Amino acid sequence: MRIYLDSNATTPVDPAVLEAMLPYFAETFGNASSIHSPGQRARGAVDAARASVAALLGAKPSEIVFTSGGTESDNLALFGVVAASQEPRKHIITTAIEHHAVLNAAQALEKLGVAITYIPVGCEGVVDPEDIRRALKPETILISVMHANNELGTIQPTDEIGRIAAAAKVLFHCDAVQSAGKIPLDVNRLGVDLLSISAHKIYGPKGTGALYVRSGTPLEPQFHGGHHERDRRPGTENVPGIIGLGKAADLARKNLMTDCARVTALRNRLEDALLATCGNARVNGNRAQRVSNTSNISFHAAGGEALVIALDLQGIACSTGAACSSGAVGPSHVLMAIGLSPDEARSSLRFSLGRTTTPEEIDQAIAIIPQAVERLRALSPLSANAELSA
Repeated sequence: MRIYLDSNATTPVDPAVLEAMLPYFAETFGNASSIHSPGQRARGAVDAARASVAALLGAKPSEIVFTSGGTESDNLALFGVVAASQEPRKHIITTAIEHHAVLNAAQALEKLGVAITYIPVGCEGVVDPEDIRRALKPETILISVMHANNELGTIQPTDEIGRIAAAAKVLFHCDAVQSAGKIPLDVNRLGVDLLSISAHKIYGPKGTGALYVRSGTPLEPQFHGGHHERDRRPGTENVPGIIGLGKAADLARKNLMTDCARVTALRNRLEDALLATCGNARVNGNRAQRVSNTSNISFHAAGGEALVIALDLQGIACSTGAACSSGAVGPSHVLMAIGLSPDEARSSLRFSLGRTTTPEEIDQAIAIIPQAVERLRALSPLSANAELSA
């Protein structure tokens, strides 16, 4: 039995999503920008999907821009706001625990002369809104803070940050890739001007995402071509992918509360059992203020990558952090930002459950993981050094 506990990396396409997409690969294959009947049938389906995504976010359909995924949405938000700004000096505020789609975009903007402030977080992985307020400058044009962290699951106080941004008349972008479908989203309550989501995190297809852009928000397109997506993002629409995102958004909105309650119970069951049986293990981040499906645990003296491989050989898929950072040299920037040592960060695993996770799978994982941890600790020089020092 394969046990998939890496839903923050990606989720399987829901059968209902696949069923909704299939006709648009062959039967209804028209270009959604064409004015003939096949094109207009595709256009009608895209418009319906746009309304579904808007409903998930509490937005207007006209405020939804379809993209290739969360990374493009994040880049369009940051680069688009900078390009549209008329300010001679530009300053952006973000945090030290953002996804690399935001962090690397910010670093690229620094090379172009944009000043960036990276706000630190405390040991629980939550940013202090007052730190955001103190970082504001007259030339600040954008605040970008994620809604839920992809490695820890911690939920950021985005509604309070939104109020700070509004009072300062500064645009506010939120990467909601890991919160969509897990906690309710309402762009007006959050006070965001821009918000990113990705289909493959909510049981939709890879290669499709969306950026919410509040009406009136200045945003310069980063690609050039046709007049697609209200001149925000040119290029022939990925109709099957957009239909898939729309259906996934419908399902996420419909199933959110029942999915959340069920997955929270399974996550807590797994987490409590591992803390009780593994010894010298701890949960990273705030255990209360996080999304329902995520548990990041440090297992002292058990190398994370070796543990991922050992568990994979026994049928369990999990990760040491963000999938896009797999193979990166050095420990997780998120875990280092909350104060873990490099050794502690390298000994941490992220378990992220999903809609398809079953109680039987969790029971099996509880039986397998402690044994794998024990075997690796027996081989670890860190464990030997701890015994010597004792």
